[in-house]
Amino acid sequence: MPERLFSDDPGDAPKKVKGAFFSDYTGEFPMPRVLQAPPEATERTGEETEGAKLPRKAGGPAPAWLRTGRPALHELMRNRRQALMALGGGAVALGALGTGAAAVFGPVGSDPDEFVKTGNGGGNVSPRDAGSFSNRDSSYTSGQGDLNDLGASGVADTPSAAAVAAMRATPRFPTPLQRDPVLHLLRRATFGPTPADIALVKQIGIDAWIDQQLDPDKIADPVADAALKAVPTATMSTADIRATVKDGDNKPQYELTRAVLARQMWSSRQLFEVMVDFWNNHLNITSPFDGGWDVRGPYDVGTIRKNALGKFSDMLIASARDPAMMRYLDNTSSDKRNVNENYGRELLELHTVGIDGGYNEKDVRNSAYLMTGRTATRDGTFKYDQNKHWTGAVKVLGFQHANKSAKDGLAVGDAYLLYLATHPSTARYVARKLCVRFVCDTPPQGLVDRLAKTYQESGSAIVPVLKVLFRSLEFWIAGGLKTRRPLENFVATARVVGTTPGADTAKALDDMYNFTNKLGQPPLGWGPPDGYPDVATAWSSAAGMLETWNAHRAFMMQQWKGLNNPKADSLVTQPAATLGTYLDVLCNRLIFQPMQPAEKDALIKFMGAKADTRITDNNLGGKLPLLAPLILDSVYHALR
Repeated sequence: MPERLFSDDPGDAPKKVKGAFFSDYTGEFPMPRVLQAPPEATERTGEETEGAKLPRKAGGPAPAWLRTGRPALHELMRNRRQALMALGGGAVALGALGTGAAAVFGPVGSDPDEFVKTGNGGGNVSPRDAGSFSNRDSSYTSGQGDLNDLGASGVADTPSAAAVAAMRATPRFPTPLQRDPVLHLLRRATFGPTPADIALVKQIGIDAWIDQQLDPDKIADPVADAALKAVPTATMSTADIRATVKDGDNKPQYELTRAVLARQMWSSRQLFEVMVDFWNNHLNITSPFDGGWDVRGPYDVGTIRKNALGKFSDMLIASARDPAMMRYLDNTSSDKRNVNENYGRELLELHTVGIDGGYNEKDVRNSAYLMTGRTATRDGTFKYDQNKHWTGAVKVLGFQHANKSAKDGLAVGDAYLLYLATHPSTARYVARKLCVRFVCDTPPQGLVDRLAKTYQESGSAIVPVLKVLFRSLEFWIAGGLKTRRPLENFVATARVVGTTPGADTAKALDDMYNFTNKLGQPPLGWGPPDGYPDVATAWSSAAGMLETWNAHRAFMMQQWKGLNNPKADSLVTQPAATLGTYLDVLCNRLIFQPMQPAEKDALIKFMGAKADTRITDNNLGGKLPLLAPLILDSVYHALR
């Protein structure tokens, strides 16, 4: 077990560096002049958070690129605290009830008489009008607003043309990452670049690589296929699972989470796996969950993976006929005599139109009515039970139906789901989430609108939307404006150091999964139905950063027994005469660019040597396994 560095000495953490450093570009795209660091922002003055004033670091405020997509948290917390103090304990209790309660009780401060005169209270109030955040990520980035000017906008004929145009523009938020379109594409469309990925994109070109990734069935995937043999129940049907393990055994759910790790690390179909992860969070069902032993794996196979690059309408309808979803969101306990609103609400709030889609509590109730009768049998299959279906006229947003016959309830529900999947609010909601995943935490509204328009024109097909995304200049100008979540950082580390399946892959995947629990982001492990957040502020945690750094040491010190773990001294294969040259080669291998001089000097000081110290041992006298993780600890590896 490697030593856990920095556990008691935060002062050794890598220093933040202002500005950006870009080495001479040698790729296929022309580079602009060297970009200068943005001028120092003036230090904020005025009232501080209540209590003692916090000491300020001499370095001043964080650089603009680091603030991109993040709210002024001290302002939000101060304002929230003042509001709760003014309103008293009742406000705290109401604040915990969620969007449904807020819609029922109406906006804070509304005139009760107005409810009587106009009917604008109770079930007629939408979550949007009640003051709810438009989506979960907005709860972390509120106050920042949409970054409508990243430095370039518009759409080109091809992704490579968009990349060229963006490379000629000056980013409004330059970051420490080198402006290389190949690296940017691989940071966003994979779970982390590898030397082989970079070589392939440079060989066939950006356009061909994207087209290839958007047709994953034609990509051979031997490494991931071999690794999946260690977790055989992850790809089984419900019938096969029930024939293989005893009733209630959660082994299939556990193996599914290990299969996620294996595919993200080793699949050649990287963009497909990115989209599988996206949809598994959008239509989230945690794994394991009570009742999922025989159905959660088949949900991943038959609903998410089958439709990840297809039409969202098909995926949504499939999810509404999936026993895992019926169990997870309690639709199995909903019938005409006792309607459970859970699934009907999440259909609107999380799966389709979003909180600001305009629906109200009456719409939620009718949504739940439409879904009655959809259930799961004890043997793990979906069933429509017409005896449980509520009949009577229903209206949700613009969808209306007489709903007179219980035997037609399944078809009526499917029509409702198709309406929701193709609704303009759903188009905007899905488009914005894609922009948050691929561009930045608070994406330009123009880009969101462009993708939403394509979504509607294509009938909710996802590939056309992704093609427009990759032809958009906003995508290519946004280098470094996303932060890797803990699991992504972990997987990116495995990919860049070259860890591969070995003699006991099953045991190693178990160990890795247990480590991701300490990171706070085990695969498919988010309990609520809204999926893991995908904005930097949600993952701002000293403990999480510490465990991420420890993961880097685990990989460098070959902790994962049962896998093929390259030794640290295999990272530098080019001859290096001096320590300074050696560090440049090592940085190019792990983070694909050199560090700034101040950071490089810090690493040389860590080694207790000088830049011109002669190198006679590629393992640096045993210090390389300690040096390499420091490079992975840096911001260059933390950004995607």
